[in-house]
Amino acid sequence: GKLKCCSLRPLTFFLITVLLVFFGEAPRKPAGMQVVKLPRMLYPQPTVLTPSRKDVLVLTPWLAPIVWEGTFNIDILNEQFRLQNVTVGLTVFAIKKYVVFLKLFLETAEQHFMVGHRVHYYVFTDRPADVPSVALGEGRRLVVLEVPGAARWQDISMSRMQMISDFCERRFQREVDFLMCVDVDMRFSDHVGVEILSPLFGTLHPGFYRAARQAFSYERRPQSQAYIPRDQGDFYYMGALFGGSVAEVQRLTKACHQAMMADRANGIEAVWHDESHLNRYLLDHKPTKVLSPEYLWDEQLLGRPAVIRKLRFMAVPKNHQQIRN
Repeated sequence: GKLKCCSLRPLTFFLITVLLVFFGEAPRKPAGMQVVKLPRMLYPQPTVLTPSRKDVLVLTPWLAPIVWEGTFNIDILNEQFRLQNVTVGLTVFAIKKYVVFLKLFLETAEQHFMVGHRVHYYVFTDRPADVPSVALGEGRRLVVLEVPGAARWQDISMSRMQMISDFCERRFQREVDFLMCVDVDMRFSDHVGVEILSPLFGTLHPGFYRAARQAFSYERRPQSQAYIPRDQGDFYYMGALFGGSVAEVQRLTKACHQAMMADRANGIEAVWHDESHLNRYLLDHKPTKVLSPEYLWDEQLLGRPAVIRKLRFMAVPKNHQQIRN
């Protein structure tokens, strides 16, 4: 009898445990944990049979969205990215006299770029003392990164791939979630927000978005790592605006730098330098989102066709005296 009683103890312990689980106190919320409650949002129901735009392509053949005005609801997107608590990095190179464009660039970014979200501006410059003081909003900071200049603007343009790749590993991966790489001789003129964010995005060149692939100014010499044959190519992407997650931007910039170094070893330089290599990379590694020419436009050269409903990021008119070395 005694042996039988002892053999029941494990079963008794198991039954008591089950009862405590089902009828005991509910698990307590760990200290410091916050429950995020989504705000109640009212907006029109999306309709399956009604396209958002009929005058432009809004989806690539590999199912990446092409972002035009009228294809997204920024209120929905803002709430989704606030839930993710994202920080966006913006890299810009202000080398030599190009530092004169920084003030307008930063002031207009504060008005239109990622409003309501955390932003780190990373300014690469050889003239840190000339970086202007600009009032920044809450959650936004300016980081000045001193780098050497170069004799030719082409060398500056190409060296940025290496610098961005290096800094992705050294600090960007610890500080921001997404990284956007842009030219400094530009100004923000309308909303540029989280609708652009994606693991890897490129921007349609405003001079080629209507053109056939045979007319794209790709590198056509087979000796170059940037070579693209005339029967290949999706779009022509602008080197002045690209980005994505820090990991994807590091992969892109590292690959482009390595390709440029291989070209240099073979005594060749791609026709449009880092932009040529960017186009080769985005042909092989399809972007997960494509920005329309609204996101990079030159009204002085191109006017304003009807398909461009917003002028979001625009070239700044310049003269030779303004940027003379």
